[in-house]
Amino acid sequence: MLLAIDVGNTNTVLGTFAGEKLVDSWRVRTDSRATADELAWLYRGLIAQTGVITGIAISSTVPGVLHELRSMAGRYFAHLPLVVVEPGVRTGVPLLYDNPKEVGPDRIVNALAAHHLYGGPAIVVDFGTSTNFDVVSAKGEFLGGALAPGLEISIDALAQRGARLFKIELARPRSVIGKSTVEALQSGLLYGTVGQVDGLVRRITAELGGSATVIATGGLAPLVLSESETLQHHEPDLTLIGLRLVYERNLPDAPV
Repeated sequence: MLLAIDVGNTNTVLGTFAGEKLVDSWRVRTDSRATADELAWLYRGLIAQTGVITGIAISSTVPGVLHELRSMAGRYFAHLPLVVVEPGVRTGVPLLYDNPKEVGPDRIVNALAAHHLYGGPAIVVDFGTSTNFDVVSAKGEFLGGALAPGLEISIDALAQRGARLFKIELARPRSVIGKSTVEALQSGLLYGTVGQVDGLVRRITAELGGSATVIATGGLAPLVLSESETLQHHEPDLTLIGLRLVYERNLPDAPV
């Protein structure tokens, strides 16, 4: 069984695969101060009931956590094949970017999974710490995209910079016209994000020739999905699927 680990700036998502089937998944807070021993204690507790782990695939946008994950793998899973998404690893995704080293590993595996599931051209909208718009060509190439502040970053910024503003629950308000400060903030954040998403997707689609499959992923996607006019598919496990595909490309004979 493959253990896939995607470390984001805010959350870490783990999943176990039996072949192509995702057996289970978990979402935990990313702690950049966690040691290899702490990570092993946490992850082994989560996967204890899922079966025997036969390989590990890792994607991380947090360098400090990646260092500790390597140490964890070397100490607690030393007998298992390990694939880390980094330069030199085969992904099958040509990076048509001015500086390919700037492309985060999560964006690469999302592009791979999107093309594998839906073909191309495709647009992946990943709702995480930032809202990423990743564009995939008909040939499966990573063409680039757009990056915008995520919903939680926007909430934090308003609370920090507005004297009479505060953190709120991310939820759909009763109406677009808020009747309280909380509802006004919820409306601006939710519908402002929806407008941003639909506007950018339409502009990107136009540059692609007028047609693209649009896939939403990330922890905050469900909040926006029901309000958006352009998001077509929801794949909450897109990054984990991409990690499985990268693992198979690099260790085709390894048991999963």
